[in-house]
Amino acid sequence: MIPLRDDQPTFSTPFVNYFLIIANVAIFLWEYSLELQSHRALNAVIREFGVIPSRAVDALTGHSHAGIEAAILPLFTSMFLHGSFLHVGGNMLALWIFGDNVEDYLGHFNYLVFYFVSGVAGGLTHILLNLNSTLPTVGASGAIAGVMGAYFILYPKARVLTWFFVFILWLPAWLVLGYWFFLQFVMTSQYASSGVAVWAHLGGFAVGALLVKLFPERQHRHRYGTW
Repeated sequence: MIPLRDDQPTFSTPFVNYFLIIANVAIFLWEYSLELQSHRALNAVIREFGVIPSRAVDALTGHSHAGIEAAILPLFTSMFLHGSFLHVGGNMLALWIFGDNVEDYLGHFNYLVFYFVSGVAGGLTHILLNLNSTLPTVGASGAIAGVMGAYFILYPKARVLTWFFVFILWLPAWLVLGYWFFLQFVMTSQYASSGVAVWAHLGGFAVGALLVKLFPERQHRHRYGTW
């Protein structure tokens, strides 16, 4: 299932969502230009700013000369790095479809906080379930999974235009997002040890679904017109 767009209206301009999409795309284009110059240089960036579970564990337990920032900083920087055009394209499509509604509900600042908390939660889930892995993991998937989890709770009956094999169908959001979550769970045994952070997806989604109702709904949001 590939979501194309939704029919849930918004009542404000999603400035933060726009910023996140632009930032992710701009940084990926920088990565791509770096790869054209030197694949080794790109690998060095990925290893420096990606999440490496074993490195994080060593930093937190004092078995590394690196400070605690070696465990914490990559949880944030990895959210803005991607491995391919398909990777960044899929993530940004999901953020474009679902992020504006979640930002509309939470408000700009709370949405930004929510996004980063979900992303960090996804990264920590990946670390906890892959403690000995030396593979770097990058991508905004954990944070975006949190946004999807929030949308699942807030707008389960919204319709999502979905490309399903050869069909393009309007499907309820709870089905599209629930199927995605189930698929991530099924893939844990196949991809978890390959560097694909499926546990980060699951952790981000679960935290987003649980956390969104702890944030207050933006006051008077229905008084604003749709931009």
